[in-house]
Amino acid sequence: MLNCLFYIKCITLLLLLVLSVCWSMASSSRFDTNTICCSAHPDAPLIEDYRAGDQICSECGLVVGDRVIDVGSEWRTFSNEKAGADPSRVGGPENPLLNGSDLSTMIGPGRGDASFDGFGVSKYQNRRTMSSSDRALINAFREITSMADRINLPKTIVDRANNLFKQVHDGKNLKGRANDAIASACLYIACRQEGVPRTFKEICAVSKISKKEIGRCFKLILKALETSVDLITTGDFMSRFCSNLGLPNMVQRAATHIARKAVELDIVPGRSPISVAAAAIYMASQASEDKRSQKEIGDIAGVADVTIRQSYKLMYPHAAKLFPEDFKFATPIDQLPQM
Repeated sequence: MLNCLFYIKCITLLLLLVLSVCWSMASSSRFDTNTICCSAHPDAPLIEDYRAGDQICSECGLVVGDRVIDVGSEWRTFSNEKAGADPSRVGGPENPLLNGSDLSTMIGPGRGDASFDGFGVSKYQNRRTMSSSDRALINAFREITSMADRINLPKTIVDRANNLFKQVHDGKNLKGRANDAIASACLYIACRQEGVPRTFKEICAVSKISKKEIGRCFKLILKALETSVDLITTGDFMSRFCSNLGLPNMVQRAATHIARKAVELDIVPGRSPISVAAAAIYMASQASEDKRSQKEIGDIAGVADVTIRQSYKLMYPHAAKLFPEDFKFATPIDQLPQM
């Protein structure tokens, strides 16, 4: 008798366990959005009405789900529009370089009579919603972007220059220096650190600051941030100068070889890499069919004709050792111009 009662209790507990598992599965499937279907037409596809937030059976029109979240655009967009801003999500991207991640309010210009007081002064101004520090940063970032666009620099260099300016601005290391001069120096350092250096004259051409002031800020920034830049070599400018001059690859390779050999043999001591590169391009072009004058090379390299002439005069006596062995001479070495 006791054994029968024991078996009955075990069977009862087992049935209760099975019923609880089935109930939990049924309750979980009821809240699963993937299993929502019409009770009368379980195989019929559902239509989502985002305006009302309902899911409707396509056969009988029964509402089987509600509170559907609209993941589409807030505004209407048209494929033929060329606008750069995407209105599908309002608000601009966060800028980590600004305080508050650039979530401050930007007030647009007033256009109605209610936007101005009796004296004609705008009632709503951005100065009340943006700190002076952020205004200085935004102006500097705008200046860096403008300079980079004029000399076709990529966004990676612009971002690095912006980070450098942010570090200098937060550290307050260059008080008394103009922000434009600091921005120009930061752009110059960013070019050097990214491996695409530009000369001081190229930065001055797109900036409003003198070469001397940019050079001073350059040294102060390196000292304040305790950073460094790689030394400039003749190969850093060779491909860009030859491309701008329209010279073929053969002349570019010869000019690169000539400049490297001249530095290795210590033929041009004390000369800047830019002047050595310009003189090597002049020598290689004069020995080929694509000849370029000193003035043409000087305009591209940003050096004077006299500078090219002085470096070329040092390199000319050793021309036989400077040219690569496989170079095809259109003009022999002994017929190259002598200075």
